[in-house]
Formats: sequence, C-alpha cells, structure tokens
Amino acid sequence: MMKRRDFLTHTSLLVGSSLLPVSALLHAGTEPASATALAKADWRALRQQFALTYDYIHLATFLLASHPKPVADAIARHRKAFDENPADYWHEHFMTIDQQIAAAAADYMGGEAWQIALTDSTTMGLALVYSGLKLRPGDEILQTVYDHYSTDLSLQLRADRTGAKVRQVALYDEPALVSVDEVLGKLKAAIKPATKVVAVTWVHSCNGVKLPIRAMAQLLAEQNKQRDEADQIIFCVDGVHGFGIENVDVSTLGCDFFIAGAHKWLFGPRGTGVIWGSKRGWDHCHAVIPSFSRSYDVWLGGSTQEQVPVGEHMTPGGFHSFEHRWALPEAFKLHLQLGKAEVQARIHQLNSQTKQGLQQIKGVKLHTPMSAELSSGMVCFDYKQMAPDEVVKAMHSKGIIISSTPYRKSYARFAPSLINSEQEIDRSLAALVSV
Repeated sequence: MMKRRDFLTHTSLLVGSSLLPVSALLHAGTEPASATALAKADWRALRQQFALTYDYIHLATFLLASHPKPVADAIARHRKAFDENPADYWHEHFMTIDQQIAAAAADYMGGEAWQIALTDSTTMGLALVYSGLKLRPGDEILQTVYDHYSTDLSLQLRADRTGAKVRQVALYDEPALVSVDEVLGKLKAAIKPATKVVAVTWVHSCNGVKLPIRAMAQLLAEQNKQRDEADQIIFCVDGVHGFGIENVDVSTLGCDFFIAGAHKWLFGPRGTGVIWGSKRGWDHCHAVIPSFSRSYDVWLGGSTQEQVPVGEHMTPGGFHSFEHRWALPEAFKLHLQLGKAEVQARIHQLNSQTKQGLQQIKGVKLHTPMSAELSSGMVCFDYKQMAPDEVVKAMHSKGIIISSTPYRKSYARFAPSLINSEQEIDRSLAALVSV
C-alpha cells in the first residue's frame, strides 16, 4: 500500500511534468549563490553586500537584519522554485533540508547537528524550551531582573501549568561597574535547594552587560555535584545578542540550552532562529509542537522515533517561510568567511570607540561596562535630562538611526555592527554633541 507522502510526491511529479521538467525545477532552487566570497575581515566589501540606504548611519541593525546578498539571493532562488511548483519543491526537500541547515548551524556555532532545533525567532525558542521543561510542583525557576518580556512570560506560563515557582535575582548593583566576582557571588547566594532551573540572558539588551556564562556554568556544575540527578540545575541561556558577535563554541559554554534568533547580529534571514541543547538539557524537555521531516515519517510508519535526532524532533513542524529558513546556511557561511575571531574583534573595536567617545561628552552617563569581557555589541547611556526616545528622535533628524531599550527603565542605545565604519562612529558622536 502506497504511503500518503509517497502518493503525494508521485502525484506532484506527474502534474509538474506537464509544465516543467522536475530536474530543472529542483536545480533552479539549489544552484550556488552568485555573490563573490568575501575575504576575512573585509568590512568594506561586506557593506556593499547590503541594500541598506546610505541616507542614514545605521546603528540599530541588531533589531532586524537587512539581508546581505548571499542570503537575499538564496531566498530569491527558493522563492522562485516554490512559486513555480510548490508541491514538488517541498516534497523533494522537506525530509532532509532541516538536517542540512542544522549541520551548517553546528559548523558555525559548535556542537553537533543532532543537538540543534530550528525556530522562527528567539521568542519562539525561549517559549519552546521553557514550555517543555520537565518541572515538579515546588521546583524553583531562578531568573534575572534583566531578562526580556519573552523570557519573563514564558517562564511564568510554565510555572502556572506545573506548580513551579519563579524568582528573580539581581546579579550586580551598577551595570557599568559590574565584575565577574560580583555576578558569581550574587548568583551563588540566590541558589536554593528548590532551584531547578537557572535562566539568564547572555548580553542584556537593557544595559549592554555581558554575563560571564562559562564561569556561571562552572559554579552551577559545582552545585550539581552536591545534588541527586533529579534535583540538578538546568542552565538556560538567551544568547541572541552575543550570537553573531562572540567567538565561542556554544557547546563549551557549559549551559544546557542556548537560544538565539539568527536575524539580528548574524544577518540571517528574517524569521529564523536556533536552539542548541546538551543531551542533559534535551532529556529534561518535552516537545511542544509536532515536528515534520523524519518525525512525520515516524507517524507514517516509515521509521522509529529513535532514528530521529532530538533537535529535529524539537523543531516545530507546520509550514513556515521556507524560502527564509532554507537560506539560513548562507548567513553562517558568510560569517565563517569573514572569520569568527575577526568579527568579534571588529565589533568590540567599534563599541570600544563608541564608549570612549561617549565618556568625553558632557552630559553622558554610560551604563555599559568599558571591559570587553563584560560587554559586547551594545552601548547604553543617558544624555543630559532627555528621555531616551527624545535622543533617538533627535539623532534620527541628523541622519543617524539609534534605538532605546524597551524596558521599564529605558536608556538610549548605540549598537555598532559589522556594516559600520570608524568614520560613522565619529560622525554619530559629533552629532550627539550637537543635540
């Protein structure tokens, strides 16, 4: 008896053959990118890969990326193939392409492909992990006061459903003066016997502080040595504002989950993201949304659940913006061409220039640490007695796009990225002086 998927594929091929040879259609969507490969640290050539207008200096591209040419070209190729024959194109690729994307993600971020689930955003990734955590009534989730609304609500919703409790902790008194010892001391003091989950954000978009994740993971590992396996702490990290900047292998950070959107610093397709999970992490997490690809084949009877990698099983099924998700490997390739170490050095260089310049401007109060060890790609500050949104508007009127932090306590924020130059930073600082 022919399986439903085989029947659909067979039917699609018959219909498609009357319009266009299937081999030609599939080749049209998978041909190599037309953009020329970039040399390491060639920032000028990289800027030319973007359609970003030169009418403004863009210091807020971390919010939602403009697509560089290799990504845009891949999206266009996949979209063309879908528009010409969506059924054939999807059936040809849906069982294998998630594996290929996960492999490209692992090449860039570390770990192995089986550990990686694909999502549409950081928010979706946070919700999938936190909604799936195996918690008992009375378990405690310890989070920080610096996390985004997406973390706050995802954790509270899980607590409501399981009888767990959520508690928040401050890890430092003054963000600009934060130290590793202060963070570790406050974290250790906050842990209680009931603490089952520690959820943190790597780089705080509210003030620019970057947490020392490896040192925190080591502290939690020491705590776990004193606990029974069922009571050991799961360490979860919202990594989005370090992802695409920091030169790390996420599998060596010591966390159990690393969650990030790919459409920010990485310049990935809009509507894409990843979850990396350790074996221990995934063992403590249920799937929330049914997966497709090989998990779908399990339902059809073609394979067993043991044959499906856990990351693939945790990847939400359904129909997505496939032309965007399937173009994600191009963003990873682009960053690897530029060099992970070179990317990190460049962004830290531009942010150090920004912080040093702001320190010289009368009326500025800097909230982001000067140290690269405890900061990354964001510089948060107050200016004079102006509200942050007023600073944003005033800078926009001068042709410079910055942002304000979307939290109860808000600051103005510069976020230099790889598309910026030293000259643009100097011009932006000069413009602020004249506000």
